[in-house]
Amino acid sequence: MRIGVLSETKSGERRVALPPEAVSALCAAQDTTVTVQSGAGRHLYASDDDYRAAGAEIAESAEQIAAGADVLAVVNAPEPSVIAALPSGASLLGLLNPFQESRAMFAVRDQGVTAYALELIPRISRAQSVDALSSQALVAGYRAALVGAELLPRFFPLFMTAAGTIPPARVLVLGAGVAGLQAIATARRLGAVVSGYDVRSAAADEVRSLGATFVNLDLETQEGAGGYAKSQSADFATRQHAALAPFVAEADVVITTAAIPGRAAPLLVTEEMVAAMRPGSVVVDLAAQSGGNCALSKPGETGVFNGVSVWGGADVPSQLPVHASKLYGANVSAFIALIKAGDMADEILAGSRVTEGGRFVHEAVRNALAPDEPEPGPEPAPEPEPAHGPVQPETTEAPEAPGPSDQSAQPE
Repeated sequence: MRIGVLSETKSGERRVALPPEAVSALCAAQDTTVTVQSGAGRHLYASDDDYRAAGAEIAESAEQIAAGADVLAVVNAPEPSVIAALPSGASLLGLLNPFQESRAMFAVRDQGVTAYALELIPRISRAQSVDALSSQALVAGYRAALVGAELLPRFFPLFMTAAGTIPPARVLVLGAGVAGLQAIATARRLGAVVSGYDVRSAAADEVRSLGATFVNLDLETQEGAGGYAKSQSADFATRQHAALAPFVAEADVVITTAAIPGRAAPLLVTEEMVAAMRPGSVVVDLAAQSGGNCALSKPGETGVFNGVSVWGGADVPSQLPVHASKLYGANVSAFIALIKAGDMADEILAGSRVTEGGRFVHEAVRNALAPDEPEPGPEPAPEPEPAHGPVQPETTEAPEAPGPSDQSAQPE
């Protein structure tokens, strides 16, 4: 198997699909070669020589790498010229963002490339080793707590000094998935008094297990498929905002992490709620790129509204590229092992496969991007082996024209 690794070109992206330690493990297999684009590991302080020492070949051109790859491992969807260089039947693997990157998905489909979007991997136990969303959410949650501590003009922990006692900061985390739980854990380590909220009732025990207080709004649970929260009705959102408002007003830092894959992030913090916060308070919105949990957040920007700082996250895992790439590389390596195993009906491969054979094969992506495209039909049954009868003796008579029962023996 020939694996290609690109230097990412998206603005703000500092990760790489496979760091040197992951390349070394892949190259240990006799049937695997890895080609890495020069400079791919620069943000990890990994040089081309580090990749060569791991067993990789180095190439300058992304198109050259794509043209020779059986599997192209990326973080984000590649440039059109790279997609056009991929051989038909090759595999593209990464966080492809298929619902938003429609042009790239159509290009991949038309090129006959089999594309796997890691964000579509089913949330099942055996998929944990390939769950890139969770590994990158861990990085984002940790970073969110650090951003909150940096922007807040006061200490996080309790201090008892000769000059007086300084009370701890109060941090409220909205959304208790992987990112939210990591934000809770990190804020707790920094000494803050932390509370957490989630629309899923199952999250309460996880929040409490980290030493935080779970905020119970006495609203109906909103459990969705795959462990995610489901989309909320307008009536539920209105009641949720009213119930959350006093908790947001009391917090020094509010960290929002709620997201629903393939859909806009739910609005949790309204403009009125920000206006009710004390000057100097902070809102950290990790969902800013998908619509925002806070009405005032903008991706990649920090705004100040009546003294309240609102930080909108953009490419947050890339802000800690060394360990983000290490975790992502482990996910990609495990996924490549599944591809090498060759079971294309594997639940993980089938659930994350977006395109194959010039078609969209993922139902949700097809419905969103190409609803008029017919659904792929079942695989054709293999042709039966022709029956072999006894050998007929040679004859000088002209043979009769073959009947229906003989046509299976004719060459194609």
